[in-house]
Amino acid sequence: MTDTKLLRELITNAGLKYKYVASTLGITPQALQQKIENDREFKASEIDGLAKLLDLTPADKDRIFFC
Repeated sequence: MTDTKLLRELITNAGLKYKYVASTLGITPQALQQKIENDREFKASEIDGLAKLLDLTPADKDRIFFC
């Protein structure tokens, strides 16, 4: 289950827009929203893409996506 609050904070603090993040991951903004809200699961490739985009440490990645 994704830590919705933390992921949103990191995206906002990085100054990124959902549309840009979604485009980078190859998904629609609606799909990104559903995944952040835990209505759908992130694929491993999307988690890796977000980790790279947000410059997450492995511990950060675990805390956000595997809590």
